[in-house]
Amino acid sequence: MDEAYLDLEAVELELDEELLDAIDEKAFAEHRDNREAAIRDLLDEWLKERDEE
Repeated sequence: MDEAYLDLEAVELELDEELLDAIDEKAFAEHRDNREAAIRDLLDEWLKERDEE
């Protein structure tokens, strides 16, 4: 896996409505409405799943 992108200061993502709803649900349920924490959790889950493949 190419890890050169880890040096980036910012990343731009385009999210669809379904994913935004999932982020908001996770933020409300698990992170006291903190959307940034929910995004970090979901990204961490995605990266772990990707590493398993």
